[in-house]
Amino acid sequence: MQFVFRRRWLRTALTCLLACAFVRPALAAEPDPITADAPLRWYRGNLHTHSLWSDGNDFPEMIAEWYRTHGYQFLALSDHNVLSAGERWMSWSRIEKRGHPEALKKYLARFGEHWVETRGDRTQDTLEVRLKPLDEFRHLVEERGQFLMIPSEELSDAVDGKPLHINIANVQELIQPLGGATMREAMAADLRAVEEQERQSGKPLLAHLNHPNFYWAVTAEDIAAVINERFVEVYNGHTGVNNDGDEHRAGMEEIWDIANTLRIAELNAAPLMGLATDDSHHYDGAQEQRPGRGWIMVRARHLTPDSLVRAIKAGDFYASTGVTLTDVRYDATSRTVSLEIEPQADAEFTTRFIGTPRNAPLEGKDRTDGAGAALDTTKKYSPEIGRTFAEVKGASATYQLTGEELYIRAIVTSSLAHPDPSLAGQLQQAWTQPVGWSLKTDATPSQ
Repeated sequence: MQFVFRRRWLRTALTCLLACAFVRPALAAEPDPITADAPLRWYRGNLHTHSLWSDGNDFPEMIAEWYRTHGYQFLALSDHNVLSAGERWMSWSRIEKRGHPEALKKYLARFGEHWVETRGDRTQDTLEVRLKPLDEFRHLVEERGQFLMIPSEELSDAVDGKPLHINIANVQELIQPLGGATMREAMAADLRAVEEQERQSGKPLLAHLNHPNFYWAVTAEDIAAVINERFVEVYNGHTGVNNDGDEHRAGMEEIWDIANTLRIAELNAAPLMGLATDDSHHYDGAQEQRPGRGWIMVRARHLTPDSLVRAIKAGDFYASTGVTLTDVRYDATSRTVSLEIEPQADAEFTTRFIGTPRNAPLEGKDRTDGAGAALDTTKKYSPEIGRTFAEVKGASATYQLTGEELYIRAIVTSSLAHPDPSLAGQLQQAWTQPVGWSLKTDATPSQ
């Protein structure tokens, strides 16, 4: 009996010891990011990014890791006319030609040989690396309420040799470019395909026009005419997209104001909202098209693709290249725009409230080159279009519409330089969306 008792005692003690060994020590409770009364909060994200699936030079997991660890809450990998889906292998020699020779070494160091799949022999120039699809790698990088991947594509179309690129966020199936006889026809056809997928899938999709000044392809008049397009990049971090225009052609802010003026005053259509994006291709630090230059801040209750897209479509977001706004409000009753700016080191802030008077002339004139020949580009309009109605210094700014304005938007400029500029002399900025506008069929402001 004594032997049996001791054996039972030892078995019980051993069981307790093993159980205790697998009990994790109590941790301090962290706030749950998902609550029944979820408040509105700002989420930072980029909707224009490229990987090895098209013309980027790094693996999608590595790109997602960069954004996740640099203060972003959502990311869309938007490769050209392809979704990161299905089985795909890429030769190492082809990857090396993208100018990122350390890509595989860093990929292996971060995720390990148990995750990175290769085949072939590097010494025989037969080495290939498997590109992981989104539905496989997203589980490694997404965090509940903290970081999210949004399925996306850059629909890349062309008309008479001019590029037409439209990013589609929250896409469910690949949408092919449809083309057209003119830029406007192609844009309208591609947007109808997006709307059709929305209807069939029951999911909200976001289509935004990319870098209109890339090869000077899309004019303000084109953008104004295709009223189904509601979103355009007012800033793109790629160094080759002519954000600021040149001595003969309009920059993106001027194009934005011209298009919005024509829409409201002539076409009785809602204005475009402006985004800032990276359009990043290079992740080795040495080449030009780097991440972290431009983003959007979206105010939503939940970090889900549908919630973010719906908030963006409602205009509850702003674009930024470094300035952070803690609040942006438009009171339709008092017709007042107000915003609060987060202090940053010793930065000084200037807010300009920009719009177009209702009586501004709307006739455009052809622009010409240095030899006086007409250019196929956005026309030249009155300086009243996109004029500054007020300028305010400081960390808060307010503007009350008088009824003279077709719309008002704000741009906040910091005295601090952009840490990785794509433009000469670039300062950090933020752009709010146009408000105070109304349509002829609706006497009350639409936003």
